[in-house]
Amino acid sequence: MALRDWPIQQKLTAMLVSISGLVLLLTAAAFAGYQYWSLRQRTLDALSVRGRIIAANSTASLAFANEADARELLSALRVDPHIVAAVLYEKGGRQFAAYPANVAGDAVPAVPGPDGYRFERGLLIGFQPVVVAGSQRLGTLYLASDLRAIYDTFRLSGVIGLAVLAVALLAAYLLSRVLQRTISQPILALAETAKAVSTRQDYSVRAPQVGADELGVLTNAFNQMLGRIQDQDRAVRENAAQLEQRVADRTHELQERNESLRRNAAELLAANTELDAFAYSVSHDLRAPLRSIDGFSQILLEDYSEKLDEAGRESLQRVRAASQRMGTLIDDLLKLARVTRAEIRTEDVDLSGMAQDIAGELQRATPERQVEFEIAPGLKARGDTRLLRVALDNLLRNSWKYTAKQPVPRVEFRSADANGGRTFMVRDNGAGFDMKYADKLFGVFQRLHSAADFEGTGIGLATVRRIINRHGGRIWAEGAVDQGATFYFTL
Repeated sequence: MALRDWPIQQKLTAMLVSISGLVLLLTAAAFAGYQYWSLRQRTLDALSVRGRIIAANSTASLAFANEADARELLSALRVDPHIVAAVLYEKGGRQFAAYPANVAGDAVPAVPGPDGYRFERGLLIGFQPVVVAGSQRLGTLYLASDLRAIYDTFRLSGVIGLAVLAVALLAAYLLSRVLQRTISQPILALAETAKAVSTRQDYSVRAPQVGADELGVLTNAFNQMLGRIQDQDRAVRENAAQLEQRVADRTHELQERNESLRRNAAELLAANTELDAFAYSVSHDLRAPLRSIDGFSQILLEDYSEKLDEAGRESLQRVRAASQRMGTLIDDLLKLARVTRAEIRTEDVDLSGMAQDIAGELQRATPERQVEFEIAPGLKARGDTRLLRVALDNLLRNSWKYTAKQPVPRVEFRSADANGGRTFMVRDNGAGFDMKYADKLFGVFQRLHSAADFEGTGIGLATVRRIINRHGGRIWAEGAVDQGATFYFTL
């Protein structure tokens, strides 16, 4: 059973025992840590004292190269069972004498290490300098002692500590079993009353009040709440039938409205689908007749030009220009239909690189025009690469077209933070427009300038708006006549 599902008596008992156990564990851990550190320090001090004594007694053996005397001196260490090895080195680092006599391996270093005592590889080792006359060094004494004395003492202390901890926890458990009743009994009585109210829906029962502490105040407040609920329940029962009827009526009305909205949405979707399909079909089917008109007009001009007067040739030229313009309109309508029908594939898009490519294409297509492009680096977004290129191409070509009459044409593409989000903008210093006609900019076949001044079909900005809308963003424009225009869009 999870802890949150335990009875209150078990929770209180577990809480008291857990707190007592935690305090005892922390105390025992602190005591054990101190004892372990103290034992290590005492062992290190003892070995250090022993090393200084042996080093002081070894000066004569090293001074007179008396190996027998040195071995006898080191053999006195047999009285300490914890000494693993002892080696006396000459000044040059050669082993002079050792205890035990056959000691070898990892316990004995080949050459003496730095002076001092330290714990290494589960041993306490020390290098004690052997000096005479206060400063002349004759050699080095190496001592290695195991740590069994520390571990044995620490193990015994741990057993005693565990025994004390077990006894203390048992006492805390027995004491908590007694003390928790003063808290749990009023809560249990309150819970029994609440259960009776919930099960039988009987708001006339009351919980017994025990004492005047916080639990007593809680019990009194609970009884008062039951009294108010009893009065409210009586009023609710009287109005239940009326409320149920009103809810039923409102639900029926909402169902009818939802059904109507679903039908309208389905009809709108079907109408949009049919409209897109119609536009695509009509635009596609008009291509062949237009190509025939343009082709035969060209044949007439090439093969029968000498049989036509100037007015006839001019009329055929107008026929060809009109058919080509209509072909352009059809192409733009097809692009608009494809934008509506295309599936969105979202990915990371480098808008700055895309704008640089489009600007390069414009410059190569019309090298006689020198337009200054200012494209901010590092502009990135998430969207459909193909559709966003169509949108950005239309906006930049639009600025390219309307700056044709400026002596120093300039087009810039950058971003700014607006309304808590990122906004991209395409700005030019071209012909601009009157802001009172701004609502017509993004409509199909809507133009604010005559075709004689600036060529175009009036579909490009409508295509841009559809692409931006499909990316969940919006587009708007600001401008003034002969002062340029700025198109803003978000994604």
